[in-house]
Amino acid sequence: MDPQEITNRYHLDVYNRFPITLVKGKGTRVWDDDGNEYLDALAGIAVNSIGHCHPNVVKAIQEQAEKLMHISNFYYSEPQARLVELLAKVSGLDRVFLCNSGAESIEAALKLARKYGKVNKKQGPVITMDNAFHGRTMATISMGMEKYSKGYDPLLSGFMEIPMNDIQALEKAFEQNPLALILEPIQGSGGLHIVSPEFADKVQELCRQHNTLLIIDEVQTGMGRTGKMFGFEHFELEPDIISCAKAMGGGFPVGAMMAKESVASAMKHGDHGTTYGGNPLACAAAFAALQTIREDNLPDEASKKGSYLINQIREKTKGLDCIHDIRGKGLMIGVELSFPGRPVVEEMLQRGVLSNCTHGNVMRLVPPLIISSQEIDLLANTLSDSIKAVQ
Repeated sequence: MDPQEITNRYHLDVYNRFPITLVKGKGTRVWDDDGNEYLDALAGIAVNSIGHCHPNVVKAIQEQAEKLMHISNFYYSEPQARLVELLAKVSGLDRVFLCNSGAESIEAALKLARKYGKVNKKQGPVITMDNAFHGRTMATISMGMEKYSKGYDPLLSGFMEIPMNDIQALEKAFEQNPLALILEPIQGSGGLHIVSPEFADKVQELCRQHNTLLIIDEVQTGMGRTGKMFGFEHFELEPDIISCAKAMGGGFPVGAMMAKESVASAMKHGDHGTTYGGNPLACAAAFAALQTIREDNLPDEASKKGSYLINQIREKTKGLDCIHDIRGKGLMIGVELSFPGRPVVEEMLQRGVLSNCTHGNVMRLVPPLIISSQEIDLLANTLSDSIKAVQ
């Protein structure tokens, strides 16, 4: 049996996979077991921001794997110390909790918020946005899109959903004296919708007035993807808590929650923890990835390349009535179609480009930040040709 047959036989059938088996990746390219080469415009869902198998990350993993991979958090390690210091510096926050994924980083943020609320006798709801996606745990599906929570009742209580960018609904929600508000600067799985500057300003104003914690979900927008190190930096926002993952590890699974000291101090020894989180191997990989993003000035590269990609897509798709909108920041771009996007993804795959459709009809383009201008041209041409072929 080949890998596809074995996987279909034994893996829990929850993924609608494409029929290719990838065996190798380098930079912006991947190869399947038949030797076919693909331009990766999905980057492992915004994970491989510095490309596949970046030599800095590979070297860091190899060197650390020969010394120490796992010790648990009963003990200290140098890789963990270096990483938490770097994360504190780039985020501007004081404390860091390391974990293994984006969902875990959101869970940590929610637990910290609720612990803070207990300590400060503030028990209002957590405000969430419609079309939000924060993960697939029971807590995170309780605060996002219905399609991810359907069939998992009873869900967790304590959340209040409002439409993003609806200032009137926001003001109404704050009548409930909310404990926290959680926001994605750009909704990754919710259709690449961007928070408006006016809404962001009102969020910050109301959070300050009501002593409401502002939690920013940077799992997909973080680490240079949007043209700045964090997506919230495009707005006048000052988060109390930040959650991140994805690009943070350069392909290695790792996540983190950062918080202000005034909030983080609500948690004491034993209030939260994880066995694998912050292990030396993951920390070495993440430190190398973050250093590469900073030293190669990839946020600035993402900003320039994202503008170029949007312009190219607009030029190539000019006159197509099926294009409802092209939006995004940096190299996090959504192309909204008038029809389901899955056939476009399949057509692009046949033409040698890996892509993705989210929210049913929005093509999500999140290529590695190291993509070249020639590859951007290839991506724009392939997207345009594929839309024309299937519309």
